Amino acid sequence: MTEQQKPTLSVTKPHKAPRYRDHRNAGPKRRTLQVLKRPERDVHEDFMQQDSLKVTHLGGLGEIGRNMQVLEYKEDIMLIDAGFGFPEDDQPGIDYNIPNVTYLDDKKDRIRGLVITHGHYDHIGALPYILTKIGNPPIYCSRLTWGIIMKRHQEFPHLPAMDITIVQDRDVIQLGAQFRVEFVHVNHNIPEDLALHITTPVATVFHTADFKFDPQPLNEKPTDIEYLKKLGDQGVTLLLSDSTGAERPGSSVSESAIYENLEKIFQQSKGRIITATFSSLINRIQQLIQLSEQYGRKVAIDGYSMKSNVEILKELNQLRIKNGTQIAIEQVDDFPENQITVIGTGAQGEERAVMMRIASGEHRSVKLKDSDTIIFSSSVVQGNERTVQRMRDLLYRMGATVYHYQMMDIHTGGHALQEDLKRMILYMRPRFFLPNHGYYSMMVTHAKLAQEVGIPKEDCIIPDNGNIIHVTQDAWWYDKKSASVDNIMVDGLGVGDVGSVVIRDRQVLAEDGMFVIVTLIDSKTGKVRGSPDIISRGFVYLKENKELLTLVRKRVHATVAKAGTRPINWSDLKDVIREDIGLFLFQKTQRRPMILPVVIEV
Repeated sequence: MTEQQKPTLSVTKPHKAPRYRDHRNAGPKRRTLQVLKRPERDVHEDFMQQDSLKVTHLGGLGEIGRNMQVLEYKEDIMLIDAGFGFPEDDQPGIDYNIPNVTYLDDKKDRIRGLVITHGHYDHIGALPYILTKIGNPPIYCSRLTWGIIMKRHQEFPHLPAMDITIVQDRDVIQLGAQFRVEFVHVNHNIPEDLALHITTPVATVFHTADFKFDPQPLNEKPTDIEYLKKLGDQGVTLLLSDSTGAERPGSSVSESAIYENLEKIFQQSKGRIITATFSSLINRIQQLIQLSEQYGRKVAIDGYSMKSNVEILKELNQLRIKNGTQIAIEQVDDFPENQITVIGTGAQGEERAVMMRIASGEHRSVKLKDSDTIIFSSSVVQGNERTVQRMRDLLYRMGATVYHYQMMDIHTGGHALQEDLKRMILYMRPRFFLPNHGYYSMMVTHAKLAQEVGIPKEDCIIPDNGNIIHVTQDAWWYDKKSASVDNIMVDGLGVGDVGSVVIRDRQVLAEDGMFVIVTLIDSKTGKVRGSPDIISRGFVYLKENKELLTLVRKRVHATVAKAGTRPINWSDLKDVIREDIGLFLFQKTQRRPMILPVVIEV
């Protein structure tokens, strides 16, 4: 890497991957032998005795996020991605879910490398939490992905330095003796996304990464379709393909079309333009900056993740922005309204993100005016519809003009839709097909698309996380064992210390509240002294339910008197109070709060 190319943002110094040029050698020849490989059936014993490539997903199947795959052949293991998933509605207080890597505990010395396809957090977010657990292996990724990883690594100073090699389109690396990996540029909504062409002695795998086909992308070159066809001609045993867009018909809208529609809004807007998008939508940020410069507007970036990504891009010379274009968010009132663009976070209605603070009037620097134009340049993530609608209503009430993707094409996703997914399958013509990265319904739909273009149903593999799949040129089958893939939850600084019991308690507290009873017991008589103290949170308001509390106190007296054995077993007495008062409250209110008895001997 030359001095001019070398990134300035660093924790450890990256080195450039050697550029081998043997990647055009023909791969293993395809065979025509058909074998029934349904999961409920046994594969012929002759096949099961063969050397096979093992493919295991530790996350990313039946879900969006937590992407991580393990490929094993003989003594060598390679890993693909290490992402986190966002918490589900039934996981109160949880920050992220990350892959369970205990399957690799006794295999760390066999891991030859971790390959990262691109810089989105559902593919890199788990790195700080699992890095030492997998032995801190060498990492291979693009230059932009390296920058994002390094920036986040600085937030975890206790972690060791990472050994990262920067790679690019058509680079080839050798991982151990068994894995040859070629990186192939594909389009996504973040630059430098790399698909993987993986060659082993027994099978060739093509991993699409997150991808879409865009004939006119902005800020990067289009995917080389002819090269994809050439790889397909060489023979692909197993295709692992992104399923996120499998339930949506048609083809992706080109970034060029998005740019044209955004430009129409810039032409029409007479006041400030305030935009909300994902901080990871690097292409969209670049488009908004480019249009702002074209129409004489200053740009204010707001939101921690947005500002962080922009600084990374600037340091890596990946963002084109003229001197003097960017201003601080505090300076927006220093310029005429028609010369201001605000690019911020909060497209999903997140409570403390930029757009929600603007909509609720809580933003310190941006007070909404009826001359403002609001652009939501992102789709609504499933489950966020109500929150986003509430935020839009607030914006409309304040008189702003609002544009979103359902009104015109001002957003395109980064994932291939049905027609493009079928194109990828036709280019690769795999022996076996495994849809990944998506909910189970998406995977099943993707498999049906594969069948439409000629992949036999029995050659479509739809596994669950943890299934260990054996692959050879002629067969695939499930291993009798599975990897442990239960959720590892991250809550603050705690990783894995919150389990199902804690989550269940949080759900009870959220739904029915807490009822604490503090009781003093005379150690000599075994009777209650005085009146028990009661604390209620999220169950009833004490001042308005004095009669109920009086009945509860009488019930505690009666329960303790009935238990009345000496010497007193304090644990048993707490259980008796918990059960009796819990039943009593349910009879009175039809609610069952968490009962916490506190018994004090005096």
